[in-house]
Amino acid sequence: MTRSFTCRSAILILLLSIFTYIYGLDSRFAPKNGDEYPYMHIVRMTAQTGQWLPLQSEMEGLKNTKPPLLFWEGIASTHWGESWSLFNLRWPSVLYTALTAFFLFLAVRRFSTHSRTGVLAALVWLSFFSSYRYGRPFLTDPGEVFWLSLPFMALLYWGRAAFNSKMYFPLFAALCFGLALLSKSFAYIVPASFALGLYYWRWREWSIGDLVKRDLYKLILIAVLALVVFSLWFALDPHPEAIWREFVLGENAGKFEARSSNYILDLLRGGDSIWMLALTTLANAGLFIFVLLSTLGQMWRERRFMPLEASLLLLLIIAFFLVFSFPSQRSGRYLLPVMPAFAALIALYWERLPLWGFRLALLLQLLVLVALCWIGDNLQLSHFLGDAGDWVYPLDHWALMAISLVLALLGLLSQKRCKALALASCFLVYCALTSSLAPLEAALGRYKAETIEAVAGKDVWIPCDYRAKDEEYRLLLPGAQLHGYPSKDASNVSELLATYPLVAVQVPLGSEPVICETCALVGKRMEMRARHSDSEIRAMIMGQVGEHLFVDEYLVSSPVRVGDLSADKDACR
Repeated sequence: MTRSFTCRSAILILLLSIFTYIYGLDSRFAPKNGDEYPYMHIVRMTAQTGQWLPLQSEMEGLKNTKPPLLFWEGIASTHWGESWSLFNLRWPSVLYTALTAFFLFLAVRRFSTHSRTGVLAALVWLSFFSSYRYGRPFLTDPGEVFWLSLPFMALLYWGRAAFNSKMYFPLFAALCFGLALLSKSFAYIVPASFALGLYYWRWREWSIGDLVKRDLYKLILIAVLALVVFSLWFALDPHPEAIWREFVLGENAGKFEARSSNYILDLLRGGDSIWMLALTTLANAGLFIFVLLSTLGQMWRERRFMPLEASLLLLLIIAFFLVFSFPSQRSGRYLLPVMPAFAALIALYWERLPLWGFRLALLLQLLVLVALCWIGDNLQLSHFLGDAGDWVYPLDHWALMAISLVLALLGLLSQKRCKALALASCFLVYCALTSSLAPLEAALGRYKAETIEAVAGKDVWIPCDYRAKDEEYRLLLPGAQLHGYPSKDASNVSELLATYPLVAVQVPLGSEPVICETCALVGKRMEMRARHSDSEIRAMIMGQVGEHLFVDEYLVSSPVRVGDLSADKDACR
């Protein structure tokens, strides 16, 4: 290792990464995927029955949307729903992510013979935005990535002993793959088995005869036993026919149906094309996308001297990419299990990588930081002008922003420290993003205790822009009986008050809803909007952030009598 990544740098960035993944773990605004809400709903409903199976849901067609391992983990981490919080739901995801990083460190350290290379591989993977976005929330991805990656990291760690193992490694790999299938889908046995076959084939010096004679039975054994582990879901669930109908036919087979015109055209053009799959896979690296591109370029230039381990990592990536090119629904999210392999390749070529990729990463980081400072300054200025409630940042927020900007600028100016600072700044950007929304996590974005007490046990109608969005509101109004209406109607105050006796309405920041004389304001908080129009986006770019990015939300009671609303479809369902 040269001085571009010293032992001191490794320790400091490692501590920063740990803080980054824990900081704001319970935030409602943490980068995530909307699937977290339905998964929370299934956990809560299943936990209320006191049974592990069958999975329960009030959402039509979304009961057996995923295998049960994630929901069992949520039931256990929340003590059957008794300790219901985002932190308790999410900490197993962070544990999975930490274990993946640790075993990646062990594997890369072993075959590279450098501890710092192993640490670098783990840190690069943690710096990817996909790892941060999908590796912390309550989603299937952290467990899937860990269990699918573990056998391949074991092969890189043990080398000859694992490849020549006749029983121990195949059983280990089968168990890992089986748990991965119970985390995500039985379909992952296809890319996993294909990649493992390529590993064995490369180890046998591309000899088909040796592969068939010495390793074919291992691949069959691993695939069969992994599917047996997955089939425990069918064996333990009292309604296996529902699993077949909803999960196998609906969730998986449906991904081969043409999305727009026909299969071939979808493959070659549009948002589900193979080119978009390649782009979104590279985009999983986030701020390090140009570093990843420079690594692939460096590998091509040195292809004649590529070490065995690098070729194995590349085979893993190719196998998953080829397999997930076949379904008509293509997404870079399906290739999250190969991102540790990309990180390991970056670590292996780190010292020989040109600086342009890291400088572009630093420019992206500076762009994000400047945008956050600009938005934060506008919001804090609005506070002093009386338009943004109590939106005030503490001094430590501005200290974080200043330090982040200085380090990113220093990385651009210093050739010696450019690479290490580009890596560290990724984590600082994530911290800055969380800190920038911190006021909404405090009193500004929450209802007061007296409001929560006033609506406990009552029917409350709330805006929903995503299925099971009411699960987020349960954290804001614990004890209330929540029902959803379409979020596009949230500003139609008069219509809402004429329909629902207790409803959350949204108005422009700094204003109050116009209500009837017999209506009453029960509570107020600020909320961040989503799904903006083109005109609203242009207005925000011109500086009108508070007017369009945020709204004031009021809980209003009205004297309207509740009619027969049971027939109305809940927008959250």
